[in-house]
Amino acid sequence: MTPAPTDGRVIGVDIARCIALVGMIAVHVLPGVVDGEVQPVQYVAAGRASALFAVLAGVSLVLVAGTRSPLRGREWRGMVAGTAARAAAIAGLGLVLGSLDTGIAVILVYYAVLFVIAVPFLAVPTGPLVAVAGVWAAGFPLLSHLVRSRLPLSSYEVPALESLAHPGRLLGELLLTGYYPVLTWVPYLLLGVAVGRLDLRRTRTAGVLVGGGVLAITAAWSWSALLLSRDDVRAELVRSFSGVGWEGDLDTTLGDGLHGVTPTGSLWWLAVRAPHSGTTFDLLTTSGSACLVLGLCLLLGRAAPRLGAVVFGAGAMTLTLYSLHVMLRSEGLWDGEDVPTFLGHAALVLLLGAQMRAVGGRGPLEAAVGQVGAAARERVASRR
Repeated sequence: MTPAPTDGRVIGVDIARCIALVGMIAVHVLPGVVDGEVQPVQYVAAGRASALFAVLAGVSLVLVAGTRSPLRGREWRGMVAGTAARAAAIAGLGLVLGSLDTGIAVILVYYAVLFVIAVPFLAVPTGPLVAVAGVWAAGFPLLSHLVRSRLPLSSYEVPALESLAHPGRLLGELLLTGYYPVLTWVPYLLLGVAVGRLDLRRTRTAGVLVGGGVLAITAAWSWSALLLSRDDVRAELVRSFSGVGWEGDLDTTLGDGLHGVTPTGSLWWLAVRAPHSGTTFDLLTTSGSACLVLGLCLLLGRAAPRLGAVVFGAGAMTLTLYSLHVMLRSEGLWDGEDVPTFLGHAALVLLLGAQMRAVGGRGPLEAAVGQVGAAARERVASRR
């Protein structure tokens, strides 16, 4: 068998995507709480795997653009058109998968909208881009809290084909109140664009990402823990909890995570760092985790590029393999919630990814979506 080519790809980014994919599979399959105890999978992967995907989406935008400099003119307009076309294809796929009875909060429609919102920022220089990301992460959770306090609770319906019958509600949940609220998640994409503009092939870049990630995680955990150490604050959180996700006590609930947003009964909810809470501390923790994982993966990719390309080949076709995983979780198929089922799903995607990379192939959905985006980009960029 011919050794897998690296074909110009940043292998560390593929390794990170593979880890994100397996992490999401673990969260989908394994129970988060058993007999009142939060399981290790929640502490390791809940909220972090999906955030890593979002950050890597920003990195991917830069890689697809083909330049680490801000885009201008026809190149920028072409990138906007190409990304919009890719996003439309991904959203359509997400609506189809969301129509299946899987019990999974399919991320693809949210992911597509994130692309559309983020791609204009490819024209923004890195310094202002980082500043916008920081201000957004610090300020938007408060704005979301204030706005959502005047809105009905989310239906938590997975975006599906039937959701198109209620476009206003669908848009509101995609942007503000759903499982992966796009406007809250914008900093992930902006961070990814900023990271993608770094020289990802340098060891120093990996070291900066690892160090920065550790600092961000430490700061977020310390500040959140300090704010939540008061008994009166904890009592206020218990008193003001509303919506879905209560697990019997506050610590278990926060360990297991929320469902995209915090309750709005008290501003003290903005102090939590729970997975999928969308607070500044959650954004900082998961962004730090994403940088840490990516930095380590870049180091691994440099150390063993050809081996990494094959073993973690699933990271080069995550759209195809994520979609396959979701379909297999349909009721009556491979829908168990236990360790053997998780290991089976993980082994399947890893083996398929390794086989595809070993023969130099490409995921079918990646190829199709890529062609759609490339055609739209070329059509617009070629205009005078």
